[in-house]
Amino acid sequence: MFVEYHLIQNFAPSNLNRDDTGAPKDAVFGGYRRARVSSQCFKRSVRLLAAEQNLLGPQSRGIRTKKLVEILEDRLRAMNRPEPALRIKVALAAAGLKVDEHGETQYLLFLGKGEIDAFAKLIDTHWDELGSSTVDEKKTKKEAKAAAPEAVVQSAKGLLDGGKAVDVALFGRMLADLPRANLDAACQVAHAISTHRVEREFDYFTAVDDMAKGDDTGAGMIGQLEFTSATFYRYAVMDVAKLIENLQGDRELALSGLGAFTEAFSRAIPSGKQNTFAAHNPPSFIGVVLRRGSPLNLANAFEKPVIAYHDQTLTAQSVAALAQHEQKTATVFGDSRDAWAVLDLTGAWPSEQAHQAARLDDLSKWVKAQVSAGLGA
Repeated sequence: MFVEYHLIQNFAPSNLNRDDTGAPKDAVFGGYRRARVSSQCFKRSVRLLAAEQNLLGPQSRGIRTKKLVEILEDRLRAMNRPEPALRIKVALAAAGLKVDEHGETQYLLFLGKGEIDAFAKLIDTHWDELGSSTVDEKKTKKEAKAAAPEAVVQSAKGLLDGGKAVDVALFGRMLADLPRANLDAACQVAHAISTHRVEREFDYFTAVDDMAKGDDTGAGMIGQLEFTSATFYRYAVMDVAKLIENLQGDRELALSGLGAFTEAFSRAIPSGKQNTFAAHNPPSFIGVVLRRGSPLNLANAFEKPVIAYHDQTLTAQSVAALAQHEQKTATVFGDSRDAWAVLDLTGAWPSEQAHQAARLDDLSKWVKAQVSAGLGA
């Protein structure tokens, strides 16, 4: 069972996701230049919004950081364990993680809150043993692990299990030198692309010095920035069985995660240059489909770009093209048990093809109910 999300979202002039030159990201698709927002950008926006709106409890969320030592120091001091830094480094070495000279892990770690709590408990439990060990920064990870207390090494083996953090389960993680800690993502997110061709535009701007004198007529600063305005097709797909597996068989948490993701993926907007453009434009169309066969990305509905007409909106034309392509594609590759629900502000999606949701929370409830019924079957 796969849960797919298909969104049509029109953004006002904006620069939500920049490349290395500061320009809006783009891509060539169907032979035409399209605006683009990367999957990584939207996934971070989803994670941040889910945390800000508390769509999941803190223990069901993860954190991506190099500052694990600092976090553990705070936890252990709260447990009345003074000066824990050395013991933390030894414990992390026992788990196969090395800390650099700045007190940070070598790379960003994506850890569930439960995993961090487990590390703190491990250090507290083996406090005396860890205090008798030393850390040699010149040693390799393998040598540092071998030098750690054996009891700590054995206890550390099972700590990196995902911690039942929903975002870690959704988006996965890879630690090349710790394959046992890897998690294959249960959710795949496509790069959002515009349904039509785009050209970058330029904003020439000046800033005036408030303290300028009467004879100082020049600008205090001159510059320019690039932006676009586009109607995007966004797509994500969730493997329900993989999500449950990553959450250690916890079906209820998986259902809560599905509901939270439905809300967060629909509401999340990247933060790039928002102080300049304030492009807080929600989707005009949200379609969710439960597929029993293989996933179907419908981006090819826009291989031929939508063309703007003065009497039709780009969003409505994009939704109509999406519905037409879905009908053609599902006839060949779909399953008779596939079920759609939509929240459509354009009125362009054929009403007979889907359950009509009136509000976003209705759509979220429909997803959870449908998946729950499917799991029960």
